[in-house]
Amino acid sequence: MLPICWMPPESIMYRKFTTESDVWSLGVVLWEIFTYGKQPWYQLSKNEVLHHSCPKEIYELMLGCWQREPHMRLKIKEICSLLQNLAKASPDYLDILG
Repeated sequence: MLPICWMPPESIMYRKFTTESDVWSLGVVLWEIFTYGKQPWYQLSKNEVLHHSCPKEIYELMLGCWQREPHMRLKIKEICSLLQNLAKASPDYLDILG
């Protein structure tokens, strides 16, 4: 049994698993963290489902993880760099309880 909710299109359709598919899954995990476990409902606007405690930069990182074409997704090094910079920037990014 595969974790469909965390899988990118190419993994679901072709059973292709790569670093890029891991990046997609990371984006879903970030979504779950910052929405307190809500499923990513794509038909709703981000204001309808994205919790106020999720920084805009984290949401943009999620979108970078969810690019339909695997080669267009953020690279792991880019994600690490973005997260490190956010962690250093302001305590607001670490206080998810608002």
